[in-house]
Formats: sequence, structure tokens, C-alpha cells
Amino acid sequence: MSTSQNVATTTCDGIICIGGEDWWYHNRGHYDMQMMREFSGDVPVLYVNSIGMRVPAVSEGRMFFSRVRRKLKSIRRGLVQVRPGFSVMSVLAAPGSIGRWIQSICMPLQINRAARSLGITKPLVWVACPPGEKVLKKLNPAAVVYQRTDRFEAFPNVDVEEIIRCDKSLRKTAHLVLYCSRHLFNQERDESPHTAFVDHGVDFDRFVKAGNSTGDCPSDMMDIPSPVVGFIGGIDAHTFDPKRFTEIVASLPDVNFVLIGACSLPDDWCPYSNVRFLGQKNYDDVPAYMAACNALIMVWNDSDWIKACNPVKLKEYLATGRPVVSTGFDELEHWSDFVRVADDPIDFATAIVQVLSEDYDPALQRERVSAETWSAKASQVMLSLNEVGITFKP
Repeated sequence: MSTSQNVATTTCDGIICIGGEDWWYHNRGHYDMQMMREFSGDVPVLYVNSIGMRVPAVSEGRMFFSRVRRKLKSIRRGLVQVRPGFSVMSVLAAPGSIGRWIQSICMPLQINRAARSLGITKPLVWVACPPGEKVLKKLNPAAVVYQRTDRFEAFPNVDVEEIIRCDKSLRKTAHLVLYCSRHLFNQERDESPHTAFVDHGVDFDRFVKAGNSTGDCPSDMMDIPSPVVGFIGGIDAHTFDPKRFTEIVASLPDVNFVLIGACSLPDDWCPYSNVRFLGQKNYDDVPAYMAACNALIMVWNDSDWIKACNPVKLKEYLATGRPVVSTGFDELEHWSDFVRVADDPIDFATAIVQVLSEDYDPALQRERVSAETWSAKASQVMLSLNEVGITFKP
């Protein structure tokens, strides 16, 4: 941990998290959601659903209207306690000049009022979405954590200059900047007063239990003949590589592929009959879908986003106990004993055939991730907070 500058001891009475996702829609395995779940056992937490890094465009067609409906539905829920000590809310947001006014005036009022209702008056503000920087001061934070878990400026269709401005401001002023990617951490660790590398955790027991189960196959996978190879996660152009994937599929006509997750690619991007799209699933159901596969894959593109990524699903795959094949990215260097890595589609297909034909014992890979629980990761973060003088009121 970098601690080039000391800060006075600060005591907080709760956490306001400007989240990177929407609790009601996205997979709840994300870093910020899992950390808040862990911290909520000790201090009150207000999770603010993502205020977004870009404005949806009407040109997106069906996806635009889907996003608008989703956000309105999330806002209508109001402030909801989802478990003891953990409450979730969505704030009003809109594009253009009206949106900027809402963000600068109404949004902080909404958040502060909700926080006070939960007894949070001296908050640690945890920012997982860079535009949260714009309202940060109006939340009167006693301390600030910036979660730099991705190269946010590489996200598609964002105002790159504005995201970079928010990012630099947060990295300069936050009491602690958290990284889960060694690639980013090694590049930026000396650019902030206090930084720490704490990577993703895993709900270890949940995924191991699913992997060991013999009778809980999801109903929409029961009729899919083996072998089944699965990808679980968002199917988006800035991460997933459709060209590489379809070349892999074309060379393995006797293998059935399942894609489980929201898809923003064109409807006709994959014409192959041995590929099934099962859509997005609730987080509680994800382990069973992973366990229903004979092998699990990650087919990434070569974007700047992927170069700096550390996907949550990697440890979930390993805990489930299925062989894993992936295209390469920096973080895999630390998992090379447990993942087959291939970038060329033919090599990738060959690796799939090999892992499907081998006797497979998941014990070693499970042992490797057994200590990587979210509880352990939250303890690491708490230690880093204490080292920079941030504590919580008992």
C-alpha cells in the first residue's frame, strides 16, 4: 500500500456508495455491491444505484427505451432496505441542461435526506462511478474512497475528457484509491496519496456447493446435450469478441454453447444452431448455470478496457470447479496454472476439446480461491482504511 502522506484520524458513522451498477438490474457479484454487503454488517450503508457515465442515445433503438424503462422503474422503488443495515435507492437523472441541474441540486438533496434517515451524518463516501465526483462535496463526506476497478475512460460512448477529469480529481483527493487490477495499480499507484490493491472476492461456498450438486440443473438447460460450454456475463462489444467467438463455434459443431447474460449486440450476430442465448439471470441462480456446464470460457476482445480488467467471474468459474479456457489479459498471469489461455480461435477451440476430454479434478483450483472470499477482501479494505486514519463509529 502506498502511504506517502498521513491524514488525521477520521471517524465515520456510515457509508454512502455511489454505485457503478443498478442493484435491481445488474449482477450483484460486482465489487462495490459485495463490499457494501460485507460492510453493512457493521455500519449502515446507503447504496445509490449508478448515476451513469453516459447518456443513452435514441439512436440505440430498443436498447434506449429498455434503459429508460429500467431506470424509471428503479427510481419508483424509492429507498428500500434490502437487508439489515443495507439500503438501496435510485436518484433522479436526465440528459442535457436539465440533467446537469438535477445532478448538481436535486441529487445531493435526495442522497443526503436518505442518508440522514438511516442515521448517517458523517459518511464515508465510496465512489464507484466517476461522475459521482460532481456531487461529492455536497454530500459533506468525512472521508472518500475511490474505487478505480476499471479503466472507466475506455467505456464506449462516454465523454472521455469529462471521465478523465473526474477520475483525476478523485484520485487526487480521495483518502484511499482502491484497485482490483494489477495492471492499473502498477501504472497509477504513485499518482495518489494513498492506494491499495484489493482484488475481487468470490462467494466461495455458494459456487462450490453448486458445482458439487448433482440435481439442480436449471430447467432451460436440461434438454441441452453434453458437452456444454458456457459464458456467463455481459455480451457487449467493448468486452466480448463476437468474431472470435463465432469462429470458435464454427469449428466445434458437436459442442453446445450457452451464453448467459444481457446482450447489447445486434440480434443476428451469431447464426449458429449450437449456440443458445439464455438471457440475464439473477445472481442467486448464476452458480447453478455455471455448474450445468462442462467447461467455462471467457472470449474477450483486445480493447483497453480488457487489458486493465480483472473479471469477477474468473474466481466464480474456478470455485464452481469446471475447467476454464480464456483469451489472454494481464491478470491471468497470476492464474496461469488453472486456466488454459488461447487467443487464436483455432487454438481456443483445440483447448476446449482438450479440457472436455480430460479427467478433471477441481480440488487444486478451489484450494487456490478458498481464501479469496468477499469477507476476506472487506477485511483487507478495512485494514487499508485504518492505515490512513479512517475508522467507524462502534
